[in-house]
Amino acid sequence: MVEHCILASLRAGERYGFEIARDLEGTLLASAGTLYPLLSRLRKGGLVASSWQESTEGPPRRYYSLTADGEAALQAFESAWIPFRDAVDSALLEGK
Repeated sequence: MVEHCILASLRAGERYGFEIARDLEGTLLASAGTLYPLLSRLRKGGLVASSWQESTEGPPRRYYSLTADGEAALQAFESAWIPFRDAVDSALLEGK
């Protein structure tokens, strides 16, 4: 599930790891250090691409972007997630 949240964070365009970590840390990631193995796995799986870009604020940064396969995987996840989420919401509200 966290991997899909990473993919969703790349829908708007390429981002570097720290930007992604800042958005997900504390809620979906225990720490920024847990992000990079996930990004590596997504890259090896062909769901994200990466490139190095110069930075005006220090060393070059690795930027990640969503591939067509990544977008397809995210759409498939959403197709399954939304009905699941709605069913859980319904079950939780039913007892109130």
